[in-house]
Amino acid sequence: MSLPRRLTSVLLSAALAVGAALGPGTAQAAPATHRDPGNGPDRHEVAAPGPTSRTVPVAGENQPGTPGGRSLSGPAPTLGDPGVQQGYPRQTRLREYPEAPGDRAVKLGLLPYHEIAPRLNDLQRESDRVSVEVVGESTQGRDLYLVTVTAPERPAETRRQDAWRDLIQDNPDLAARRGALRAQYKAPVWINANIHGDEWEGTDGAMRVIERLATSNDEDVRTLLEETRVHVTISNNPDGRVAGTRSNAAGFDVNRDHITSSQPESRAARDVLIATQPVLMLDQHGYTGDTLIEPGTPPHGQNYEFDLYIRHAYANALGMERAVQDLGHPETRQVDIPFRDYQPGAWDAWPPIFTPMYAIYHGAVGHTVEVPMRVNRTQYDTLPVEELRRRAGINTDVAEATIDAALDYVVEHRESLVADQIELFRRGWAGEAQRDVEDDYVPGFGDEDRYHTTFPRAYVIPAGPGQRSEAAAARLVDHLVAHDVRVERAEAGFRLGGASYPAGSYLVDMHQPKRGLANVMLEAGRDISTDVPTMYDISGWSHGLLWGASVDVVPDEAPAVATSPVAAAGPTGAVDAPPGSDLALDVVDGGDVRAVNALLAGGQAVHRLDDGSVVLPASARSEARTVADRYGVRFTASAHGERGVPLHRPVVAAAASADESLVLRDLGFEVRSVSTAVLDDGFDWSDVDVLYVSSGLRYSALSVAARSALDDFLEVGGVVTRGGTGATFNAEADLLTVSAVAGPSNANGVVAVSGGSGPVGTHAPDHSFVYSPLWFTELGPEVRVEQRYEEDGPLVAGHWSAGDRGPGAAAGAASVVSGVAERGARTVLFGTEPLFRAHPKGLHAQVGNAVFWAVSA
Repeated sequence: MSLPRRLTSVLLSAALAVGAALGPGTAQAAPATHRDPGNGPDRHEVAAPGPTSRTVPVAGENQPGTPGGRSLSGPAPTLGDPGVQQGYPRQTRLREYPEAPGDRAVKLGLLPYHEIAPRLNDLQRESDRVSVEVVGESTQGRDLYLVTVTAPERPAETRRQDAWRDLIQDNPDLAARRGALRAQYKAPVWINANIHGDEWEGTDGAMRVIERLATSNDEDVRTLLEETRVHVTISNNPDGRVAGTRSNAAGFDVNRDHITSSQPESRAARDVLIATQPVLMLDQHGYTGDTLIEPGTPPHGQNYEFDLYIRHAYANALGMERAVQDLGHPETRQVDIPFRDYQPGAWDAWPPIFTPMYAIYHGAVGHTVEVPMRVNRTQYDTLPVEELRRRAGINTDVAEATIDAALDYVVEHRESLVADQIELFRRGWAGEAQRDVEDDYVPGFGDEDRYHTTFPRAYVIPAGPGQRSEAAAARLVDHLVAHDVRVERAEAGFRLGGASYPAGSYLVDMHQPKRGLANVMLEAGRDISTDVPTMYDISGWSHGLLWGASVDVVPDEAPAVATSPVAAAGPTGAVDAPPGSDLALDVVDGGDVRAVNALLAGGQAVHRLDDGSVVLPASARSEARTVADRYGVRFTASAHGERGVPLHRPVVAAAASADESLVLRDLGFEVRSVSTAVLDDGFDWSDVDVLYVSSGLRYSALSVAARSALDDFLEVGGVVTRGGTGATFNAEADLLTVSAVAGPSNANGVVAVSGGSGPVGTHAPDHSFVYSPLWFTELGPEVRVEQRYEEDGPLVAGHWSAGDRGPGAAAGAASVVSGVAERGARTVLFGTEPLFRAHPKGLHAQVGNAVFWAVSA
């Protein structure tokens, strides 16, 4: 998928006639991988996805994971590719799935996933206004569909529209002067449905709208489709839709993943957002008791151009409210607009993890819509089917009404919405300060709504000795580019902000269109503990502090060095040692952990030293080069005279959350899920090396037989725990002598820490992440402090209220400890959250080192 193009010194006036021009500074994502469909089954014989199966694409039809796939009339385009000589419609014969009677939507009288493709195939045959592209696949391999409804366009018309879209971002000054653009640009709208799998009705409401727009001869519909492109991701979480789960099949809440993009569903949504550049988007959810329509409450993201957002968001919410009330259902009379109706923090617009909050940084006016009547969870299992279907019908009416009202708003305010998107990007390029918003700019706007930041002039991700981890730096750069943040590589050494940097260092010049997104990802963040009494979800995050790379902030000085645009970070793997030398690897990043586990899985002799580094014999040089290339790690000549303790690839029994289990597997460990119930059923400990405990396992609740078997393991195996459940396990199993002190359960954010001398803390970053933080006191003689919360107060960004369990109480206390229990188990206790939602990439090696140390007896 091609990302929007960047214009530098060359204007796009000539390009308007022939398509978008690519200029210096372009940041493009790597193209989607096309899978060979091979000799697949017949069209109606596609295997139904299961927990471990993958569906097989059919030759001549769409290919999952490939935007576009196969067209009914020839090869289909890649989404957003300006070189494609095809207009609209661009139709794809979708593969159809076998009937799945167990699909949880069936009971509600809603559209099961297996009926979506046939319905869309029929619509494409019946209407030249409907296009469908496959923009990815779910965790279990189901297709993710993007439906576009618009008036037909000749290829030249589509090229012109796409060129205008790019001009809006790449040269907003010129875009603002283009009269034809203002008059004829088809404003993109994006509807995202069913990102939470057990919140179904957004899909059905959107399908009603699609079908009406596809077939209606109403003049208003024709006008709408001449003036807009309506893009719909019809089910962003089909695995959850079928199973009736909020999460995807990997156990992730996709609507918490947008700046991490660890899941295929969130990556597909990201790429649709970047490629379509909507002026307005809706994310359809449920169920809050009353219909809920954002904008949200304070705190509002401090990196927004909030004046451009709120005037449209509030007015559009009022229009959607009227449409819902006009349905006439008693259950739809009350509509909540959090900005107007809720107290600060109750439904905030702070973190960029949610789809609408993330979409705002790409130029959209984003809304969450919550349909009112609960039909999932307990209600799904206990209410009569007739009542469930009545509720689902009302919810579908609400979803349809909000979409219709939002489309009406776009038609009525198209020029203003487009002008404000242009202005958003213009401010970014110009580096202008955010605007002050006066009281009652919209009704109720006041001082509690004002959140501002001062954008730095640049960020530098150094190359060379000033970089903590080259692999982490490359990962961060690739992540930024994938999210449409402009990154450049210095062609020569330079000085900036009082520091010297070598050639090859990466620059994020904050004079760029999506500076808000760049800053919200790279900045440290803000302590908002005293701004609002509570928060809806996390309040702190930072790729700059938590992703393992050194990132320098340049407040004022403009970069003055020749650069080239970055499409992908340069390779970082190497074997920097003369032939015949033993090889050493410092385990400071998740890539290093993966490399070690890959070597162990390949039968290589790997030894671990006391400082946590590993050593390979000179004979493993070829294998080292292979993993260096694969994982971007760097081997140096070993200066150690001894080999250390031999390692083998650890097997981890994990009583853990889905995000932790995913990271452990991603790090290359063999993971077996356990719980109290699994151990009670009889678990084979014979080849397990380490027990990881953070969720679902209580030592005191085990049966006598299960506890006895676990006790035998604790004499020879290792233990790593996290959080309150882990601390309770440690106490009940009588492992390390510590007292665990718990902070508030909702306290969370980025914290400053200092490392100890142990293998878990030595190479750890200077910042960590907490949620329900713990700290350890009254340490026994066998306990070593691996990491402490900073003495001056640990909280850097987030929400952690003061008091007897506030950040001041944790200051200087142990956050991570290790030791050998009297019964034999090497044990590590984490009071921080190093694996939280797979986000803090720079902390993952801490857990890898903890596991390696726990098996190094």
